[in-house]
Amino acid sequence: MAIADNKKARYNYLLEEQFEAGVVLEGWEVKAIRAGQVQLTDGYVVIKNGELFLIGCRINPLNTASTHVHPEADRTKKLLMKKDEIRRLVGKVEQKGYTLVPLNLHYKGGRVKADIALAKGKDLHDKRDTEKKRDWEREKGRLMRTKVSGPKGQGA
Repeated sequence: MAIADNKKARYNYLLEEQFEAGVVLEGWEVKAIRAGQVQLTDGYVVIKNGELFLIGCRINPLNTASTHVHPEADRTKKLLMKKDEIRRLVGKVEQKGYTLVPLNLHYKGGRVKADIALAKGKDLHDKRDTEKKRDWEREKGRLMRTKVSGPKGQGA
């Protein structure tokens, strides 16, 4: 079940590979996520000391948060993956100019997981091509609907 999607990621990047990572959260963050107070649009993943961190994922605290907890909405969250997968990602990100982009947050077995992708930035002309294809698919759908239903007023 998807919690939050990063729709800009598929538009701005060419996605090569996808991975699933666990997310280290505090209690107030889990409650806020269950209430739908999460935004992933400006998020990105960095690698520091062989560990993955999710930066820019905004989780707005609930008004009912405890008084002794001082919630920070833009807190950096640690991502959990196997060491060999992280090493492979480090090699690709450093050598080939790839970046790591979060695609979505979702539940799996009662835990919050993040789908991250190894991605390369698109050029402006690639973005235009994506937009043209999307517009054509939309127009094609419209044409098919009107052809199947036919113009009103004609009939036997």
